[in-house]
Amino acid sequence: MKQNVVDDYNLLSGQQKAAILMLSLDEDKSSALFSKMDDEEIKELSVIMASLGKVNSNIVEQILSEFVEKASSTGNLIGSYESTERLLAKTMDKERVSAIMEEIRGPAGRTMWDKLGNVNEHVLANYLKNEYPQTIAVILSKIKADHAAKVIALLPENFAMEIIMRMLRMDAVQKDILDGLEKTLRKEFMSNLSKSTRRDSHELIAEIFNSLDRNTESRFMEALEERNREAADRVKSLMFTFEDLQRIDAQGIQVLLRNVDKDKLAVALKGASETIKELFFGNMSSRAGKILKEDMEAMGPVRLRDVEEAQQYVVTTAKDLAAANELVISEGKDSDELVY
Repeated sequence: MKQNVVDDYNLLSGQQKAAILMLSLDEDKSSALFSKMDDEEIKELSVIMASLGKVNSNIVEQILSEFVEKASSTGNLIGSYESTERLLAKTMDKERVSAIMEEIRGPAGRTMWDKLGNVNEHVLANYLKNEYPQTIAVILSKIKADHAAKVIALLPENFAMEIIMRMLRMDAVQKDILDGLEKTLRKEFMSNLSKSTRRDSHELIAEIFNSLDRNTESRFMEALEERNREAADRVKSLMFTFEDLQRIDAQGIQVLLRNVDKDKLAVALKGASETIKELFFGNMSSRAGKILKEDMEAMGPVRLRDVEEAQQYVVTTAKDLAAANELVISEGKDSDELVY
């Protein structure tokens, strides 16, 4: 595969210039700068550094001049995973470096869509907002639902609803269209892209809605109901929320209790209904229930966002256990079982 070459200064973004500057500096100086950044800033910059490829020396000199640095004959630079990892290792412990590099590199043999899923949601939303709704619908249908949810939540509401409607109506995407998108997104060409079975569009939207915060999910659901009541009802029937845990029997709840982090469960139950609280406490020993209640009281007020994240963690754990046939989630067809 031909290596990317950075040779047009005018086409560089501010983030790309920062990445080239970091690579051109002495490793100790770059490490000192990394130590001043938080993890998100490091991840964003590292992604760009690792994907730069070859940077011509004249570009390096122009950037150094722009940052009021003395121009020098540093020669060409190669932005790679190895050089990025070496810089990070100068100022961070091995585990932190591994976590950051794993996030930007991903598992071996991953597809372009997996790589796209590692792009910060703000960066991706900012890029996609200028694309056609149909193009965005295809892209979001190919990445993980939780990441797609974060991107949709950052887009203007009417625009986001147009994308959702197109996702609901979308047929299987042809390979040549996907190949064109890959080129547009400037990712590697997937010559052996296989045809995948089409996902149910309503199920996909249900997963995305499940990953949204409550206010955003309610807003989009109301808008969907106004546009297409039948589609909204179908999406609702496929959604699984924290309150739907009551669809799990006592034995299943006990399995769930053995597999969830008790601190996160305590946070999750802070915002739960009395029915759900009783469901969990009723399946614990008196001693375990007393300890959990004391923990909940001791933590005091908890941010709604933290409660929602903890509840989503419990729901995800329950779904994973159900997928592994370790517990059963009933269909909930009885009208008394589900309340939306």
